[in-house]
Amino acid sequence: MPVSWFLLSLALGRSPGVVSLERLMESQDTARCSLGLSCHLWDGDVLCLPGSIESAPGPVLVPTRLQTELVLRCPQETDCALCVRVVVHLSVHGHWEEPEEAGKSDSELQESRNASLQAQVVLSFQAYPIARCALLEVQVPADLVQPGQSVGSAVFDCFEAGLGAEVRIWSYTKPRYQKELNLTQQLPALPWLNVSADGDNVLLILDVPEEQDFSLLVYLDQVQGPHKFLWHKNLTGPQNITLNHTDLVPCLCIQVWPLEPDSVRTSFCPFRKDPRAHRNLWHISRLRVLSPGRWQLDTPCSLLAKVALCWQAPDQSPCQPLVPPMLQENVTVNKPQEFLSVKDHPNLCVQVSSWEKVQLQECLWADSLGPFKDDMLLVEMKTGQNNTSVCALEPSGCTPLPSMASTRAARLGEQLLQDFRSHQCMQLWNEDDLGSLWACPMDKYIHKRWVLVWLACLLLVAALFFFLLLKKVRRKGECFPETPSNGAAPGARRALLLHSADGAGYERLVGALASALSQMPLSVAVDLWSRREVSAHGALAWFHQQRRRTLQEDGVVILLFSPAAVEQCQQWLQLQTVEPRPHDALAAWLSCVLPDFLQGRAAGRYVGVYFDGLLHPDTVPALFRVAPLFSLPSQLPAFLDALQGGCSRSPGRPADRVERTAQALLSALDSYTSSSEAPGYREEWDLGPCPELE
Repeated sequence: MPVSWFLLSLALGRSPGVVSLERLMESQDTARCSLGLSCHLWDGDVLCLPGSIESAPGPVLVPTRLQTELVLRCPQETDCALCVRVVVHLSVHGHWEEPEEAGKSDSELQESRNASLQAQVVLSFQAYPIARCALLEVQVPADLVQPGQSVGSAVFDCFEAGLGAEVRIWSYTKPRYQKELNLTQQLPALPWLNVSADGDNVLLILDVPEEQDFSLLVYLDQVQGPHKFLWHKNLTGPQNITLNHTDLVPCLCIQVWPLEPDSVRTSFCPFRKDPRAHRNLWHISRLRVLSPGRWQLDTPCSLLAKVALCWQAPDQSPCQPLVPPMLQENVTVNKPQEFLSVKDHPNLCVQVSSWEKVQLQECLWADSLGPFKDDMLLVEMKTGQNNTSVCALEPSGCTPLPSMASTRAARLGEQLLQDFRSHQCMQLWNEDDLGSLWACPMDKYIHKRWVLVWLACLLLVAALFFFLLLKKVRRKGECFPETPSNGAAPGARRALLLHSADGAGYERLVGALASALSQMPLSVAVDLWSRREVSAHGALAWFHQQRRRTLQEDGVVILLFSPAAVEQCQQWLQLQTVEPRPHDALAAWLSCVLPDFLQGRAAGRYVGVYFDGLLHPDTVPALFRVAPLFSLPSQLPAFLDALQGGCSRSPGRPADRVERTAQALLSALDSYTSSSEAPGYREEWDLGPCPELE
C-alpha cells in the first residue's frame, strides 16, 4: 500500500533517527538467516493451520523470542509503505534418543546425529483488515544441534501495515511442540487524527486537508470474533465529530483512509486505557444464567476478569466468595461456561471480578429453586493426608467449628458438627485435593426458639397495653386550671384559630372570639395577633409552624367557616386540587390542613365553628364535617367542652363567665351584621405546598 513520503514523515516525526528508516527496494517478500543457518521462503501466502501440539521424539527447533522493526518498502523513490520486519530467534529443544529406547543400532544413531535439523517456521500477521501467514524452511547444521542452545535467528521482510494500525504477530514451528509466541505492536498514526474532551462528550478531530474526500469507519475491535462495524461515512475534510461519552468502550476504534485507489488505512483505538470506557463496558455487560450451573458473560469487548462462586445469605449481606477452596477462573466472554461438579442450591451465585473488585453478580438457580434458604455453608478443608478442618461461612469470615466466638455459627457449633458428621447436610461440591462444601439447614434450630419468641412478643404486647392504659387514665385526670383574668394559665391547652380574611368588620368578630377563648383557659394563636411574625416569615410558613406546634403538643385546630370560606372550599374540592388559586389567608392555611382531612388524620385534632345566622351547617363541605361542628354563641358550652379534649367541665369556672363570653360574642356578631362596612380589605399571601407534619 504505497503512501507519499510527506505523509510518512508526518507520522514518523522529524527526528533524523526516525525518518532514516531502512528502505527496502524489493517489492517481494524475502527471508534470510543468521550465520550457519540456511533459509528458504515459500512463495505466496500460506494457510495458517496451527495443528495440535505434539510431544518431541528428539531434538526440535523452537522459537524463543520475537522482535520487530519498522522499515520502509519503497518500489519508487517517493512511494513508500510502512513495513514490519520480523526477527525470530531459534533454539534446540530435546535430546537424542538412547539406543535402548529407540531400538536402533549405534551406527544408525550416529548417522542421525550427523544429519542437519530442519523445521518450518510459521509467521502469522494480523492488522485489520489484513491477515497473512508466511512459511520459512530453516535448516540447522549438525554441529550446532545442542539441546538448550540458541542456534541463531531468521529474518522476514516484511509485513505491510497501515499507519496507526495495531498489529499482532504469532510464530511457531511445524510440527508444533509448544505454544506459539505472540507480539502486539502499535504503529505510528497520522497527526490529523486526534481526540479531545467536549464537556460530557468526546470530540473526534480530523484535521484533513480542505476538499480532501475520505472515509471514516467506527468499529469494535473484538479479539474473540470478527470486528463489529458501528457506522461508516464518506466525508470531506476537515471534520469534527462528537461521540457520546456513554458510548465509549475500550475496544472502540476509528479507521480513516483517503478515497483514492490503494490508499493507506489509519486505525486508531484511543480508549483502551480510558477509565470512562472501562466503566461503560461493565455497565453494558450482562451476566446471563442459561440453565442451572451454566452462565454466559455478554460484552462487546474482551475483558480481563475472574469468575468465582459465592454464597448469598438471605439477610442481604454481601455474597461471600468460596475462595478457597474453589479457585477463580478466567472469563471467556460471549461463550457459555459452567461450574463442573457443583450441585444446585438457590444461595449459590456467580461473581465476576476485575482488579479485585466485584463487577457483576447473578444467582444461578434463583428462578428455578425459589428464594434464598436459611442454610449454613460449611467449608471442609484438607489439612493433611487424613486430616480435615471445618468452618462455617459467615459475613465476618469463616468461623472454625467449634469456636468460642459470639457468632451464630459458633453458638450452634456442636449441633452443626453433629449434623455434618451424621450426613444431615447436603454436599454441594467436592475436590479431593482441595476440600468440599456442605449446606446445613437451620430450620430446626429456629423452631426450637419459637417459644421464647412468642413469650417475648406477649411481654411486649402486655407492656404496650399497660402503657396505653396509663396514658388514657392520665389524660382523663387532666383538666384545665382556672384562668386568671389577664390571659391563659401556664400549661393551658394550645388552640390555633384559622379564619378567612373577609374584611375589617369580620376581623373584629374573629378577634372577639379569640379574646373570649383565651379566658377559658386556652393558649390561643391567631394571625391577627402575630402580624409582625406573619410579615417576617410569610403566611404559609407561619401557619405551618403554628399547626405543627399545636398538634405536637396535643392541641386543637379551630376552623372558622364563613360564607366566603365555604364557597372557596367547595371550589377547591370540585377542582380536586390543593394548589390555591386565590391568594388570601384561607388559601394559605387550607393548603396546610386539607391533607389531614383527605388522608383521614383529622379526628381528635380539628374542630369546626361558624357564627349564628351567617351560615347553615349543611353548606359546610362534607369533607370537613368529619370534625365536630358548632354554632356560636348558641352552642358555646358544648364547644368549650370539645376544646378540653373530653375532660369534665372545670368546677372552678363559674357559669356566669360562660354567659359573659356568650354575650360578648353576641354583641360583636350584632355589630358585624348591622355594619354597612364593605369587606374590601384582603391581604396578599405567598403560597406554596404545605409540608407534612413531622
